[in-house]
Amino acid sequence: MKGNFKKKILKNGMTVLFEKRDVPVISLIFAVKSGGINESLEEKGISHFIEHMLYKGTKKRSAKQIAEDIEKNGGELNGFTNEELTAFWCKVPSKNFSQALEVLTDLIKNPLFDEKEMEKERKVIFEEMKLYKDNPRLHVLNEIQKSLYTGTLSVDLIGTHETMNALNRKKLLDKFKEVYVPENMIFCAVGNGDFKKIISFLEKNFKSTKGNISKQTFEKKNEIKYEKRKGLDQANLVFAFHSPIASDKNSYATHLLLTLMGGGMSSRLFSEIREKRNLAYSVKGEFNCNKEFAYSLISVGTTKENVEKVKEIILKEFEDVSKNLKQKEFEQIKKQVIGNYEISMEDSQNQMINLLISEFHNKAEEFYKFTQNISKVKLEEVKKLAKIKDYSFFVLIPED
Repeated sequence: MKGNFKKKILKNGMTVLFEKRDVPVISLIFAVKSGGINESLEEKGISHFIEHMLYKGTKKRSAKQIAEDIEKNGGELNGFTNEELTAFWCKVPSKNFSQALEVLTDLIKNPLFDEKEMEKERKVIFEEMKLYKDNPRLHVLNEIQKSLYTGTLSVDLIGTHETMNALNRKKLLDKFKEVYVPENMIFCAVGNGDFKKIISFLEKNFKSTKGNISKQTFEKKNEIKYEKRKGLDQANLVFAFHSPIASDKNSYATHLLLTLMGGGMSSRLFSEIREKRNLAYSVKGEFNCNKEFAYSLISVGTTKENVEKVKEIILKEFEDVSKNLKQKEFEQIKKQVIGNYEISMEDSQNQMINLLISEFHNKAEEFYKFTQNISKVKLEEVKKLAKIKDYSFFVLIPED
C-alpha cells in the first residue's frame, strides 16, 4: 500500500494523509493533537466534553441532520478521545465522499455549543461514567493507569463529577478556539478518493490560525491496590509495568513481548492460566504505547481465591522468558505480529487509524516499515524487557 500513500503539509499547517484504494468505500478522519494528557487537573474531561458537543449541532445542521447526512447515505459516524488525540471520523460509500468531508468539516469548524444541549450532554457523560465503573473490566483498566502515573494521567480521561460540573460554555469555547486550528490537525483518508480534490477543499475551507496546546507534567509511579465491591462473582486484576514510548526502538521489542505473553489463545499466559490450570476465562495482554508515556499490561478475570496465584504465574512466566526464551519461539512470535499487522490493514477504517497514530507518534511513513522494524528486533532485547523489576497491580475483588 505504500506506493498508494500520499502526504502533504498544507500552507495553513494541517497535515494531510491519504492512501488510495480501488474499493467502493472510503474512511476519513479529522484529529486534533490534544487529549487528556494536555488537560489540567481542574479541567479534566474537557476534551471529551468538546468531542461530544461537536456532534450536537452547527450553524447549518442540527444533531439529527449531522447523523442523517452520513447514516442515511449508508455511512457510519463516530468519534473518540484518548490521552493524546481527539478525533471525528466517518466511513461512507466512496460516491458520497464529498458530502462526508463537508459534514465533518462543518462539525469541527462551526459547533454551536448550545447551553441547553451542554446541560443535556453533561448528564449523558455522567451516565457514561457509570458505565465504565459498573463494568469490572473497564474499571480495572481505568484504575491501573492511576497506579502508574501522577498528575493529569492519574485522573479518568472522562473527568470527574467535580470537574465536569465546573465546565461551562466559556471554558469549552476557549479551549476549542485554542486547540481546533489547522496547525494542530491531522486529516487522513483511506479508500477511493481524489488527493488533489481533498487538498483543494482543505486549503479553501481552513485558514491559517495560531493555536495553543497545553503541556502538563506527570511522573511515573508504581502502586498495588485492592478494591472490594459487593455483587460481583469474579475478581478482575491488571498487572502492569512502564514500557518504552513510541519513539523508542524498543517499543517494537515490547510489542513482541506482549504478544508472546498475552496475544491470543496461543500466548504463554493464556496457556498457563486458562488451558493448563483452568483459573480464568479471559487472559489478555495489551501494550498502551503513546508519544509521552507507555505501559504494558496483563488483565485476567478469576476467582477471589486465585488472585495471588495468577499474579505469581504472571511473574514466573516473565522471569522464564527473561532467562529461557529460545530463538524458535521468538521467530514464531515475529511471524504472528507481522501477520497481525498485515490483517490490520485490510479494513480502511483500521488503516485510517493506523496512519493517524503513526503520524502523531513520528511520521505516517514509519507505519509501512513495521515489518522491517519488527524483523530487526533481537532475541536478547525481548529477554531484557521481560526482566520486570517494578510493577503496578490493581484488583477489583468481590466483597462477601
